[in-house]
Amino acid sequence: MTVWRLIGKEILHRKLNFALAVLSVLVAVGVLVAGYTLLVAHDLRTEQMLAAKQAEAHERLAVMEDDYRKYMKELGFNLLILPKQQDLAEFWEQGFASATMPEENVRTLADSNTNLIRHLLPIVQQKVRWPEQKRRVILIGTRGEVPLAHRRPKEPMLLAVPIGKAVVGYQLAVDLELKVGDTIRLLGRDFVIHQCHPRRGSADDATIWVDLKAGQELLQMPGRINAIEALKCKCEDVTPEHLMTEVSGHLNNTVKVVLRENRVTLRKKARDRATVEHEQAMAAEKASRSRLRQTRESFAGVLVPVVVLGAAVWIGLLALGNVRERSAEIGILRAIGVRSASIFSVFLTKAVLVGLIGAVIGYAAGLGVGVLTAHVTDSLRLDAAGALLSPSLLAAVVVAAPLLSVLASWAPATLAGRQDPAMILSKE
Repeated sequence: MTVWRLIGKEILHRKLNFALAVLSVLVAVGVLVAGYTLLVAHDLRTEQMLAAKQAEAHERLAVMEDDYRKYMKELGFNLLILPKQQDLAEFWEQGFASATMPEENVRTLADSNTNLIRHLLPIVQQKVRWPEQKRRVILIGTRGEVPLAHRRPKEPMLLAVPIGKAVVGYQLAVDLELKVGDTIRLLGRDFVIHQCHPRRGSADDATIWVDLKAGQELLQMPGRINAIEALKCKCEDVTPEHLMTEVSGHLNNTVKVVLRENRVTLRKKARDRATVEHEQAMAAEKASRSRLRQTRESFAGVLVPVVVLGAAVWIGLLALGNVRERSAEIGILRAIGVRSASIFSVFLTKAVLVGLIGAVIGYAAGLGVGVLTAHVTDSLRLDAAGALLSPSLLAAVVVAAPLLSVLASWAPATLAGRQDPAMILSKE
């Protein structure tokens, strides 16, 4: 009688014993695979959630950045380039420069390779008497922003005043009951009101804006400007001193550069806020998912060893009980010439089959339980189950489970192979 025939008869004769042994391996492997699958599913779901939040954050960041850009646009420019001879004390006292510089300076800056400033706006400005209305106003002439030659054009912070048009400050419009479309006469020239500024609570409420060429002609300052308004770039590693030195250097040190620190700081904080909020939200989500994973990993780290050890003990007890129940059969087999090694191999081969069958079924059951649990507790899509398949884990349990079963059955199999048939049969 061959070993495989003996094994087949043994399994068919003691189906319950075999089924209980397979069940113990199945449970151990199933718990291991389910725990591993839950951890992998957790990582996969974390990646999906973070990717979704990243996309959502990018959209929200774009909206917030656009909002902040609008706020900062209202706040205005934060860099002022003045003629070198301008007295800053006088400038701060009267609110505009009395000295002038060539209009070509703005083109020189635009054609330079500087990356530290943008939105160049040349202006000519002076407080004048408005004889037609018998009052003093601040006349400002400006053109559209001059784009930097080496950079892609940006949306202007301040739109140009059309030729022949004028923009008036809030207080002037209220006092003189002016509205869009009205015609005013200023220093002998007629202008159509293009826009009336809203209340700003500053000297801007008493200004009249015209195009740059008209302003230069009215102020008798052809080809000259008082200042260049600009915007400092968002450069983290550029000091104010470096900025001022570079801008002044492009104009042969014929200008003074004034950085409005409060506006720069506010602008930087506003533009960084969206990024910081996104980073904080992502960090909080990662920390939360990490804590949850650690909890699941700790639970699996305790449960799996306990279940595996219990399965090993259970297999060993079943094998030992099987040996004792079959002592008479073992004695007969030994008496008719079946060698001790054959008896030993029957029990170990049966243990290998128990391990293989339990491993395959346990892997499938554990994978199914893990996927369903992840779907219920972590909203993992069922169509993502394919990503949780692990050929390496299957190979590992197919090798480890039979080995565990063999080790658990080794002592009972050894006992069966060493029994003396004469002593066994004499007891019977």
